[in-house]
Amino acid sequence: MKFVIQRVSRAQVVIDNSLYSEIERGFLVLVGVCQEDTRETADKMVKKLIGLRIFADGAGKTNLALKDVGGQLLLVSQFTLYADCRKGNRPSFLKAGDPEYANEMYEYIVESCQKQVETVRTGVFGADMKVTLTNDGPFTVVLDSAEL
Repeated sequence: MKFVIQRVSRAQVVIDNSLYSEIERGFLVLVGVCQEDTRETADKMVKKLIGLRIFADGAGKTNLALKDVGGQLLLVSQFTLYADCRKGNRPSFLKAGDPEYANEMYEYIVESCQKQVETVRTGVFGADMKVTLTNDGPFTVVLDSAEL
């Protein structure tokens, strides 16, 4: 499982030229699921995501977590995080979870986050989405379950 976490001052998802969801200060998280991922994997990743201290405190140190600043979450499924570009110029996505399983895991991650964060918004699994953001910092962190 992979999360690309971007600290944002705002982010939004547009589908079919209509605003679907948006957040203010918080994290835009691109979520990639592979076939080997489990709910235990998701639990570890969500725990790390929620506890990640990348907001500045009064002294300007990155010492505060999402809850400390009343931050919001925008979770967007993105199978392309498992692109394999080692051979040729066309990426292979064989490592990404099959759509049914990946959607199940994505929904589990969303539900887990909703239990811990007041405002959680999403994209639509498998939809053609336009995602825009104002990256705060910029500050981007990649979490890979293989490294936890």
